[in-house]
Amino acid sequence: MTATYAPHTHAASLPEGAALRKLTADIGAEVVGLRLGGGLDPQTALAIRKAVVDHKVVVFRGQDHLDDAGQRAFAQLLGPLTLGHPTLRSRVDGAVLEVSSEHGRSDSWHTDVTFVDSPPAFSVLRAIALPEYGGTTAWANTTAAYNRLPEPLRLLAESLRAVHTNRYDYARTHERAATEGHDETKGRAQYEEFRSVQYETEHPVVRVHPETGERTLLFGQFISHILDLKPAESDAVYRILQDRITKLENTVRWHWSLGDIAVWDNRATQHYGVSDYDSQFRKLHRVTVAGDVPVGVDGRASRALVGDSADYQAFAG
Repeated sequence: MTATYAPHTHAASLPEGAALRKLTADIGAEVVGLRLGGGLDPQTALAIRKAVVDHKVVVFRGQDHLDDAGQRAFAQLLGPLTLGHPTLRSRVDGAVLEVSSEHGRSDSWHTDVTFVDSPPAFSVLRAIALPEYGGTTAWANTTAAYNRLPEPLRLLAESLRAVHTNRYDYARTHERAATEGHDETKGRAQYEEFRSVQYETEHPVVRVHPETGERTLLFGQFISHILDLKPAESDAVYRILQDRITKLENTVRWHWSLGDIAVWDNRATQHYGVSDYDSQFRKLHRVTVAGDVPVGVDGRASRALVGDSADYQAFAG
């Protein structure tokens, strides 16, 4: 899939009455005074897109009026939508994916759906049911992480390519069991559905952002191995770069309230659903906007090795 939008040179601004407040120096912003929906004018939609690309994740409070249809309509202002998920069909209603504690917890650092050749450009997440405490989400700026690499690590990362697959989960394999902390039957069923259709893709470790031209690390839990390295070497390099991405200076953490909508640039972030709410119930709905095929510093594009994600990418709802 080719990029839909021109390079990030527009100067759209939020409408009168709306304001943006930065959350940290390098990642995150909150926008107030704006009512989201599919009826926003093109300039406002462009300004929201610019804010998300600039700040990597933007949160909007007080959007209680939105239902699934309104969330989809708003997300479509950012670009064509993908199917909710390539494999988790039992939790998908068209473009909407249910993210529920009943099905497990996304408590590991990841970029959405990197096991396909065109990961989503943007994710739009809406809080439906929240625990009395905890249930926070953290995001990491993978562009800032790249920029903070010392030159030797930067040159190494730019030369590497890695295989991402839904048949492998680094965090699960190395840090926790598939059902740890969850109902064993539900956890196993979720895991098997996630793996029901195999996808495997070779991506550059450093991609060039298609709108800004910035370089950003394309990494996270779905990497099975780094090409041309022995397993122990691949694990060591993975840990070095992943730890750089999640340094606290690169992150922001959001404490959800009902009515919150978070929008993030999936091409320049990782995120983590913090499992800090015991056995309480938590549910959010996610809609994703289609992305393009990543391209490395050397001009080489990602390539699918196993699986055809055309139906996932071409969804028009």
